[in-house]
Amino acid sequence: MEVLLFAVVLLVSLFLIPLGLPGTWIMVGSAIGYDAIVGGDPIGWVTIAATAVLAIIAEIFEFSLSARYTKKYGGSRRAGWGAIIGGIVGALVGVPVPIIGSVIGAFVGSFIGALVAEYTRREATAGTATRVATGALIGRVVAAAMKTGIGVVIAVWLVAAAAV
Repeated sequence: MEVLLFAVVLLVSLFLIPLGLPGTWIMVGSAIGYDAIVGGDPIGWVTIAATAVLAIIAEIFEFSLSARYTKKYGGSRRAGWGAIIGGIVGALVGVPVPIIGSVIGAFVGSFIGALVAEYTRREATAGTATRVATGALIGRVVAAAMKTGIGVVIAVWLVAAAAV
């Protein structure tokens, strides 16, 4: 019964990831809680540490992919940082909107951050800045998908470890 409840918590956490909420960290925390509640060491600290490393990797991807795609679409280093900072600010600004506000805010923030940062360069044109900002937006979407995929791996790994 405990494993089933644990799996439900992991599933809910998995749905939080695309919303820009800390679903991967809730998974790792719930694994620690599961070990404490059930008693003994059913999941194991090696598994918990490995899933925490995966959660860190997911966070790095989330913040770096929009900058990487910004560069891929011809953007400057400044535009890459604009995409990262804009994504963070947009996610924070979007939090008051229920359920999807932080996601939309992060996407719009990445786009606007890259657009403004690229457009402030002397040699940039509106077309170039828009192309670069589109790259930042695509990078943010890819990052959200990749983080969700890593979340699936974490959830499956933790349920498999708990069920043994």
